[in-house]
Amino acid sequence: MQRPFDVDAAEYPFKDKWMPYRDGMIHYVDEGQGPVILLLHGNPTWSYLYRNVIKDLSAECRLIALDYPGLGMSRAPSNYGYTPQEHSEAVTEFIQRLDLKDFVLVVQDWGGPIGLNYAVGHPENLRGIVVMNTWAWPATLPAMKLFSLAMGGWPLGYWLQTRQNFFATKIVPHGIHHIEKITDSLRKAYTDPFPTPKSRKPTWVFPRQIRKARPWLAKIEEKLPVLSHLPAQILWGMKDSAGFPPEEMAKWQSYLTLNETESLGDASHYVQEDRPDRVTASIRRVLERTAKPSKEAI
Repeated sequence: MQRPFDVDAAEYPFKDKWMPYRDGMIHYVDEGQGPVILLLHGNPTWSYLYRNVIKDLSAECRLIALDYPGLGMSRAPSNYGYTPQEHSEAVTEFIQRLDLKDFVLVVQDWGGPIGLNYAVGHPENLRGIVVMNTWAWPATLPAMKLFSLAMGGWPLGYWLQTRQNFFATKIVPHGIHHIEKITDSLRKAYTDPFPTPKSRKPTWVFPRQIRKARPWLAKIEEKLPVLSHLPAQILWGMKDSAGFPPEEMAKWQSYLTLNETESLGDASHYVQEDRPDRVTASIRRVLERTAKPSKEAI
């Protein structure tokens, strides 16, 4: 497979891998060896979001990051609706086909519901969890509901996303606290996956689903207690621009009772862009907390 767009090789120096999915194609990177780390993105991002984490950890872990169908370099199959439910089905099949076991799940933004839907059904297959600025329950905060209506509504939201590529051009940079990191290369990496109005539809579906997916989100929340035994790192950007205040972080703390939490005063919604070093540290901490004692120590 050929890449559908170019990306700075210094920023994203990884070998492309491709998995047929129905009559589409899932693009992913699979770097390094060791404990398995599965990295899930949100809207409108892709595996590029985790590039610095992958580079930092690939000498000691196996890091896997896929692009959901219709996002990044992946091609959606026919009749794909770009809903989080469909993305979660794709992720579940991806995990099964790669036979991923005992892995650390890392989630942010829509990666939370997409990944946690798998996690609550297969808690025995997870080693631990890293959670950043996300949710896995029906939206109750007025800011999230208004965001959904504005960005995922009709006709304004549809026009903003499909005609103006608003999510990629405006919301992503606005969700990064360290403005010096918003380079031309970064802007290009997040806008190039969406060259046409049709290709931008996924970025409209996601905010729309904050309201439309309420029953699905409620089912995930009902099952979250099955994860209470898993070591978890909660990493929260306190400057979040997308409606994820500390109250949402506290809700995660109530469900993931074996959590260690770090709040970041210099990070916004896209924590992976602002503080990839703390994402790396959180993953390392989960591995430390779940390390099996050596025979010499027994």
